[in-house]
Amino acid sequence: MDNSVWLQNFLVVYQELGTTDFDSLKSVYHPEIEFKDPMHRVYGLPALTHYFEQIYTKVTSCNFIIEHTFESKSGEAAIYWRMTFVHKQLNGQDPITVHGHSHLKEQDGLVIFHQDYLDVGAMLYEHIPLLGSAVKAIKKRASQ
Repeated sequence: MDNSVWLQNFLVVYQELGTTDFDSLKSVYHPEIEFKDPMHRVYGLPALTHYFEQIYTKVTSCNFIIEHTFESKSGEAAIYWRMTFVHKQLNGQDPITVHGHSHLKEQDGLVIFHQDYLDVGAMLYEHIPLLGSAVKAIKKRASQ
């Protein structure tokens, strides 16, 4: 099954999303977007754009690879992705790769709800000196 137009547009924007120009978000997000990830919750397109501008100030590159998509006839979708980014202050500026997925809901051909699910430890905490060692040790111990 081919993706609907709203989902296809969303996928294209995210695969081409840079670290400085977020005007393309207007083409896929509803003005009343509700966006959630493990660390933040924002409402409205201006707040979402501001959030992206803030989190990308320390990122020199960020790239999304879409691995799988599932779409329902009721205007919802799940996207499984791999994000690789370089942060100015993490991991010695070596690339960090994180797997995650997103739950999307569509209204009027635009995404009105977007929730990301990802391992914040793998994305952030494991790459902070001292704290990273502790997080890795906790994960290892919990898996035994």
